[in-house]
Amino acid sequence: MEWIVVVIVFSALIFVHEFGHFVMALRSGIKVEVFSLGMGPKVVSIVKNGIEYRISAIPIGGYVKMAGEDPSEKREGKPWEFLSASIGNRFRVGIAGSLVNYVFGLILFIAVFLVGYPVTTTVESVLDKYPAKEAGIQGGDRIIAIDGTPVRNLMMAMDMIKSRTEGTVKLTIKRQDSSMDMEFKPVVEEGLDIFGNKAKVAKIGITFSNKPVYKKFGIGESVALALNETFWTTKFTYRTIWSMFAGRVKVKEVAGPTGIIVITAAAAKAGLSMLLYITALISVSLAIFNLLPFPPLDGGLVLFLAIEKLRGKPLSFKTQERIMRAGWTLIIIFLLFVTYNDFFRFILKR
Repeated sequence: MEWIVVVIVFSALIFVHEFGHFVMALRSGIKVEVFSLGMGPKVVSIVKNGIEYRISAIPIGGYVKMAGEDPSEKREGKPWEFLSASIGNRFRVGIAGSLVNYVFGLILFIAVFLVGYPVTTTVESVLDKYPAKEAGIQGGDRIIAIDGTPVRNLMMAMDMIKSRTEGTVKLTIKRQDSSMDMEFKPVVEEGLDIFGNKAKVAKIGITFSNKPVYKKFGIGESVALALNETFWTTKFTYRTIWSMFAGRVKVKEVAGPTGIIVITAAAAKAGLSMLLYITALISVSLAIFNLLPFPPLDGGLVLFLAIEKLRGKPLSFKTQERIMRAGWTLIIIFLLFVTYNDFFRFILKR
């Protein structure tokens, strides 16, 4: 059943992405010829108002076919053709899919807080000879804030603690029905940072429980917390991408399609809240990744438009085609590499 849920999740993520392109194209006066959910051969279709709506054979994927978007096709120079539209309209269409994915992720985060957020910052044990023990932290305590910043997930808590290599750290602890602040100086040792690289990191001597506690919030608080979660996810995703390009994160540590599918299936098995949370993370990350200025991603289109704006004319069709082919080649190589690593990390170890 969880694998059926995985197909539904990825179909939903792709649908909202393509729906963003679709709606913005229509709002910009650009003619849409085909809206397909799925890839490959057409299974069933219906034509309405000149637009063919399809369900295609391969459930993972989808696309919007706009008039005049293929440079190799003959165009009439009409404003309803994509490549004949203004730079502004093409820009809006290009980024719309990612923006809708981003908003969709925010909406899912709100839903998570409403149905029960999986809090994973409960202390399981406290180690001897470390400041947390001396400060009086106990197993079962839950860290709800670090230096006044609310924390709800394990990744955020570990990231914030490890980065406190100078000065003191103040933890706000929830113990049963009461909360308290504890401030102390962490121990700085050689260890691994949040990306698994050797570095000087702050340690306080606690381990976290891997069993989440689900907590529900009201609508107002859920919106505020979802905005905070979306901001942190965005910040962390950009840090990860930058660290990968800078060589501080090994590409083999990045989860590819296989890894993401396995993680989503595990989330589906864990329950609705965890599934919504993982789907929100993927949706926000997908939006950010898609806007990278790298052809053939949506950000690659934005890059071409920026060059066109600066030059006063677009790059030639042959030049764009060469760049797109090179981009596709690099992406395929990258996907093959991470899929190879996923196979050993997520499949063989099971």
